[in-house]
Amino acid sequence: MTSRTTQPTQTPALVIYDGDCFFCQNYAALVRLKASVGTVELLDARSNDPRVAAYWQQGYDLNEGMLFVYGGRVFHGHEATRMLATLSSSDTLFSALNRLALSSPIAARLSYPLLKLGRLASLTLRGKRLLNDPRGKRR
Repeated sequence: MTSRTTQPTQTPALVIYDGDCFFCQNYAALVRLKASVGTVELLDARSNDPRVAAYWQQGYDLNEGMLFVYGGRVFHGHEATRMLATLSSSDTLFSALNRLALSSPIAARLSYPLLKLGRLASLTLRGKRLLNDPRGKRR
């Protein structure tokens, strides 16, 4: 799933990620967006926040990718990663390399399966499970 338009609002940008994934939580923390998009809210997909369930109900499988909600649009998976890379500042080495590596649509699409594999390995090594799908779908 790529991006869809939502109701335009003046709300902060939102990143929904798997808080039990070592790579996901560090990526979400390291991406520096505030200078380009303003306030950014980081939301753990394992929280009981009702927005997490709402995005699942809209068809976004959070086991398949993180979400980036910005400017009235929802970006999922490789599109979220590409937008985060494109909009992040280049003031740190990580940010500059992230932008260089993932701001291209082709690079983001090709590298995203490796990022998902890294998430799965991180969860497995830490004895964690995939996110529970509130829609009742089993993995």
